[in-house]
Amino acid sequence: MCLRRADPFIVMCAPNGARRSQADHGRLPVTPAELADCAESILAAGASMMHVHVRDDDGAHSLDADRYRDAIVAIRERIDDSLVIQVTTEACGIYTPEYQMSVVRELRPESVSVALRELCPDRESERRAAEFYRWMSDNHVMPQHILYSAEDVARFEALRGKGVIPEDKPFVLFVLGRYVENLTGDVSALESFVDVVSDDVVWAVCCFGSTEHDAVLAAMRQGGHARVGFENNIEMPDGCLAADNADLVGLAAVAAEDEDRVLATADDVRHLFG
Repeated sequence: MCLRRADPFIVMCAPNGARRSQADHGRLPVTPAELADCAESILAAGASMMHVHVRDDDGAHSLDADRYRDAIVAIRERIDDSLVIQVTTEACGIYTPEYQMSVVRELRPESVSVALRELCPDRESERRAAEFYRWMSDNHVMPQHILYSAEDVARFEALRGKGVIPEDKPFVLFVLGRYVENLTGDVSALESFVDVVSDDVVWAVCCFGSTEHDAVLAAMRQGGHARVGFENNIEMPDGCLAADNADLVGLAAVAAEDEDRVLATADDVRHLFG
């Protein structure tokens, strides 16, 4: 695979996720005001993208469009357009593909994460998924495709070949690890993803648990990008609890400097994906 070390290094931050709460970490942002505070701090630390989850009144995962709007408005009022805000469509065992896609159509966000396994799980779903992917392209919604295995990557490439996924320069996220009791991702598994992805695909990695920073370094050295944050990890490399999400972003930013990778800005991201 071609190594894009000349590309500015994208540091995304996923500060909350669908499952963790402030019982896990007191600085995990939940409300619009907390998300705005977080956005300001991760921007200063070097992030260019923010992956946002919102919660319902009980603190549970939500895909409510109005809650997303409230969060996006709060963030934009604080930092204007200095971060690319990416919303999630994660089902979390609650939402159907139809509902996930309807929220995106209603919200029309700048960017959205979409899991291939959820939105296009089988051959029967390909036509519906193709219509949605084309709608995003036509409406300037930047997707990031979430891939959990090398098999997911191979299927993603096959769907591109069939025209189901229309982007010329798609953005994907390789996920190392899953939500299980042991939340430690295997960084060595990254090679299996990279081996089967096409040269024209821009990829980032996220990793569960204490190996997160090792995954950041591995991606950085291979021309990839990285997503860090409390959704997947709340620890520093030495095992101590991170003070906040900006701590994890700052680690990635310092590493980029050490590896001669210039940090991407939000406008660099927008330019890269047209």
